[in-house]
Amino acid sequence: MGKTYLEFFKELCRIPHGSGNTKAISDYCVSFAKARGLAVRQDALGNVVIRKAAAPGRELEDGVILQGHLDMVAVKEPDLDFDFTKDPLRLKTDGDYLYAEGTSLGADDGIAVAMALAVLDSNEISHPPLECLFTVDEEIGMLGAVDLDMSDFTGRYMLNMDSDEEGYAVVSCAGGCRAEVCVPFVREAKKSQGLRIELTGLTGGHSGTEIHKGRANANCLLADILKDLPGEFFLSDFRGGAADNAIAPSAVAVLAVNADFQADEFLNQKKAQLQAEWRQSDPNLTLAWETLPESELLVMKKEDGERLLQLMTKLPNGPLKYSVEIPDMVELSTNLGIVHVEEDGAHLVMAPRSARNEDREELKKEIQSIAQNYGAVVSFQGEYPGWPLKANSKLQRLASQVYREQTGKELILQGIHAGLECGIFSEKLPNLDIISFGAELLDIHSTKERLSLSSAERTWKFLLGILEKIS
Repeated sequence: MGKTYLEFFKELCRIPHGSGNTKAISDYCVSFAKARGLAVRQDALGNVVIRKAAAPGRELEDGVILQGHLDMVAVKEPDLDFDFTKDPLRLKTDGDYLYAEGTSLGADDGIAVAMALAVLDSNEISHPPLECLFTVDEEIGMLGAVDLDMSDFTGRYMLNMDSDEEGYAVVSCAGGCRAEVCVPFVREAKKSQGLRIELTGLTGGHSGTEIHKGRANANCLLADILKDLPGEFFLSDFRGGAADNAIAPSAVAVLAVNADFQADEFLNQKKAQLQAEWRQSDPNLTLAWETLPESELLVMKKEDGERLLQLMTKLPNGPLKYSVEIPDMVELSTNLGIVHVEEDGAHLVMAPRSARNEDREELKKEIQSIAQNYGAVVSFQGEYPGWPLKANSKLQRLASQVYREQTGKELILQGIHAGLECGIFSEKLPNLDIISFGAELLDIHSTKERLSLSSAERTWKFLLGILEKIS
């Protein structure tokens, strides 16, 4: 008997693996393969491919690719003493749910990697030839998948385990990219009293799968508050959000103000207004502020600060267009996920998405036009294609059959607005038959992320059922 997928997941949680920091977890997968005598390939980016021969008697069957990504969205509570570059996640359980104390859990997509490792580790599971693909930096533009050489892959079927809703299999997805809007300015030193304003406690979440749930974006809300703040001030700093594809749960700004600056009445009214307006989607929203002692602050010119705040409130954010064919499915959206002020200016990072390439191109032009009107420069990186629905898919039929036999229910096949690496893989290997599925995950890309343990167990059995019957 090999280790269980849950044992592997807990091992992965001890290894720092936020996006852009995946070398250690990539090396772990390589060491795992070498220790078991399995063929392994690690490329320069850190993508890992592990191959395992078929179970006896299944050598001539078409191969299966098991796929998940190694990186996680690394977000933590603002006041938590935690370093994602070195600290292990602090796992806790609450009834059926596994979570990480004060941080995101990384079950997106660590549980997929763990399940694939458990299949590779076992000599009792029946399966055809396997290729297990673990990609890097999926959460910041699918960078590993984009540059992955797939010329040596032989599998005909791919089981991508990067979905988060049990009972559903994703069979198509939207494409997207990462947009960075740079607002140039030079800050100058100003000796002044400070005012720190912080918006926290928002629900946040995934900007693809949860963009339609009407949750507040802290970057947009705080910019709107500052834009209407009465009295003269100079903007010194603005920081919010942690990932372009996560709805920003918090943001903070520092202002230089005169000693007689009065904002309490306005901010108290704004706090009450926001808590009433967002009580359903963001019940823990809070607005707090404090006066800072006089010091030398680096501040923007008044007009530069106003220009930045105006731009942040003019850029599109949230769902922009819904599908005509599929009720309640978002077809076009974007998310102002990150804002940070640096020496050269402000950097605003967004995640435009669309199921239709032409709609996404129009959205990119709109972002470009608005940015130019405010003296900003836009760059687009990490463009990834959508994943078109495959007609007459054997894998879709088989997955539906296995799910029906195991649960007595029908597997729901759906397209999603979020981006998946499947679009890149289907473009590189057009004949690949792919489905994406996964265990129930709640509030991914946030500190409230949690994994249903009972759902993970059912998903594991579903995976084994597909591997057993796919021939």
